[in-house]
Amino acid sequence: MVDLDKTNFAAEVLEAEGYVFVDFYGDGCVPCQALMPKVHEFAETYGDKMKFTSLNTTKARRLAIAQKVLGLPVMAIYKGGEKVEELVKDDCTPETIEAMIKKYI
Repeated sequence: MVDLDKTNFAAEVLEAEGYVFVDFYGDGCVPCQALMPKVHEFAETYGDKMKFTSLNTTKARRLAIAQKVLGLPVMAIYKGGEKVEELVKDDCTPETIEAMIKKYI
């Protein structure tokens, strides 16, 4: 998993080749912390087919808002600089996240 911040988001996500998975999480977000081990597991399983990244929105609030991330957790897939799909809040379950990943690999 590539840790993102405002200095590398554009290069690692928006300018990257292929599909990029972004886990938007926050320091005080309990559901985010609960999902994190599963997301890391998906990164190990599917990391050869898709780039996996994560962004701590607590440290990059403006960047998160610019990406229209207003609630947490958010799991998104980007391609060609555009967000192609995202799961938000209650829609973020291990099953729905894996199903979304499988659509793009």
